[in-house]
Amino acid sequence: MPTSLEHLLSVLPWQDWTALVLFFISWIGYVLFAKRRAKAERTLLSSTNHYRRLWMLQVTHRDQRIVDAAVTQNLASSPSFWASTTILVLGGLLAVLGTNDKASELVKDLPFAARTSMLVFDVKILVLLTVFIYAFFRFTWSMRVYSFGAIMVGSAPNVDVFTRGEADRKEFADRAGKLMGMAAESFNDGLRAYYLSFAVIGWFMSPFAFVLGTLAVLWVLYRREFHSDVLAILRA
Repeated sequence: MPTSLEHLLSVLPWQDWTALVLFFISWIGYVLFAKRRAKAERTLLSSTNHYRRLWMLQVTHRDQRIVDAAVTQNLASSPSFWASTTILVLGGLLAVLGTNDKASELVKDLPFAARTSMLVFDVKILVLLTVFIYAFFRFTWSMRVYSFGAIMVGSAPNVDVFTRGEADRKEFADRAGKLMGMAAESFNDGLRAYYLSFAVIGWFMSPFAFVLGTLAVLWVLYRREFHSDVLAILRA
């Protein structure tokens, strides 16, 4: 009698299991690596966080903060757009699950596409759903944190209060800048999920394409976050 674990492992060939495990390990490992690297040197996110703190410091010198409110609203519009887009993607993937027989036949007609069972095809769609659900939660959380940041900007004391020493400019800039940075980090996590979804699409071709796509996407992310021209300008 096969155990439940053996039954679970029999759902996918070992090549697919290897590619899937490598995908999630690489994703989690890259996130941990990026966070640790940010403590040692200025990455793309930590560099923009530096300017976010300077921005919040400038807020304490302005009585009229209409521009700051407009900038905050503009920043929050990006995760809002991506969250709405993700809903459409999730709806499309759920629709594919409902007509998986036709979708599977369509994929089989693609060049170099792997011939798999309906169950394996459903597993691949479920993995894509997992990636986009994660992205949706990160985008919506980014929207909420930006709204918290807007509240902080709106509740900032007047310039004369800071001038008289009744409020600490540095303390306010540190807290508000950190909050804005948390919103940006959550948005960045959602974008990473979108990038990595392209690697999962390679899985429909073959496990090897899945592995190759995972490594290629991580390389692109690494280059953009640690060695891009934008980062060089922000560090200057």
